[in-house]
Amino acid sequence: MKKFQPFYGIITMINDFWIEANGKGNGCYKLMSVDNGNGTLVNFVVSPSTYFVDHVMVAVGDMVTGFYDANAPVPLIFPPQFRAIVMARNTLYQNVKVDYFNSKLISSDNFLKLNIAPDTKIVLENGQAFTQNPANRNLIVIYGATTRSIPAQTTPYEIVVMCDET
Repeated sequence: MKKFQPFYGIITMINDFWIEANGKGNGCYKLMSVDNGNGTLVNFVVSPSTYFVDHVMVAVGDMVTGFYDANAPVPLIFPPQFRAIVMARNTLYQNVKVDYFNSKLISSDNFLKLNIAPDTKIVLENGQAFTQNPANRNLIVIYGATTRSIPAQTTPYEIVVMCDET
């Protein structure tokens, strides 16, 4: 099971990332360096399958959150290099959480419970409507205010269902 880990910071560099010597796939991958402002730097490998919240175009200087699988193997290099699964540009009044939500729509870390309203947009990564129950799945949740309870509760603006089981 994937364990989604966030890393917050400012994009300091975006370069092409070469994956094959024969040139196939070149230009389709990017290497984004993100600095959290406390001396920690992470390189994200951004592939064509990386999901960008709101399909935004990011640039050097943007505050972002990159989510990666903490259980995936990584090369032992510095700075650490992770495969970005989800990238979100940080904006006021919008929070993003990527996690597994159980049958009660509580995140795996027990920090967030979702209360779905009739106007909550529930879609697939390709933007098409998702018509089933989003429980017991990996979700990208875009939300605003939360309660101060444990777990915090929110009515999300949008839920993106991640159907990839690999």
